[in-house]
Formats: sequence, C-alpha cells, structure tokens
Amino acid sequence: MDKIFTKYFSITEPETINTVIYKVNRTEKEYLEKSPKFTIERLRYSEEYVGENKKKTFYIMDPAPEGNQLLLFSFGKGKVVVNNGFLDMNTNIVKISNTPVPMKYQTLYSENDVEFREFEYTPNLKRPITIIDPETTEEVKPNLYFDENTNEVKGRCTLQAHKTYVMFELK
Repeated sequence: MDKIFTKYFSITEPETINTVIYKVNRTEKEYLEKSPKFTIERLRYSEEYVGENKKKTFYIMDPAPEGNQLLLFSFGKGKVVVNNGFLDMNTNIVKISNTPVPMKYQTLYSENDVEFREFEYTPNLKRPITIIDPETTEEVKPNLYFDENTNEVKGRCTLQAHKTYVMFELK
C-alpha cells in the first residue's frame, strides 16, 4: 500500500490579505505528447487567528523528492501580488522569490455572462489554467465534458457579467 507523504508550512498575513498557493506539477513523460507540460494544484490550508493577523498552514500532498515549485497569489484591496517560491525538501524551508516564472496571467471582465476558453486536462484530471474570483479567492469551477472527436476530457469556465476575474496559465 502506498503511503501519502505530506509537508506543510505556515505564513502569517494581515486580515485584509488573502493568500492562495498553487503547486506546479510537471506532467509525467508518458502523458507529455497530448498533455500540457505543467499543471497546477491548489494547496489546501487551515487558518487560525493570531491577534489581528491570520496564520495559514498550507499542506503539500506527496511532495517531489527534489522539491516543489510554488505560485503565491496574495489578494488585497483591488490588487493581486504574484510571487513564486520553492519548497526545498533538504532544508524544509520555503524560499520565496520575486523572479518571474514562465506564467501568463490576466484580468478578465465582461459586460455579459460568457463561457471562457476551452482547455484540456491531463489523464489524471489536472490542468495548466485556473480562473480565480479575487473577491472570494475561490477558483471558478470548470464545466467538464468529454470531447468525442479528440477522445479527451476538456473544460470551460462560465464567467458572470460585471465581475472581474484573475486568470493564469502555465506555458
């Protein structure tokens, strides 16, 4: 029976900031031909208040032996700060950098409800793209469907009118 190995780390942030973190996964070689090279996975976390600040503990399920690349999104009043980091498995320290990673992100807004972009999933249902509601910091859940022409699972996100979203994709 395989055991699931978990690492965790904590950050402290003001109550007005809400940070979400994603682990970057490299797609396995056997799936690379028809799948994106990288996918993302949102980290689960627990939260507790320490005075006027929040302490969040993030959990990395099944971390890579060589360490894990991380993307950090800190949502504040009307802005998003994007950083990348690395969980070093030798030292158990998360190193945060301001050096950009090959990532494309943009703000989405529409006057009408719109179905946004078709994107592919890997066979284990991971994807290279996510859309986040900056007010709630929750992901917009894609509508999954099976494309019989390509024999693949694909997804589309429905965006609400008069609402701003942050979208990012790993290339």
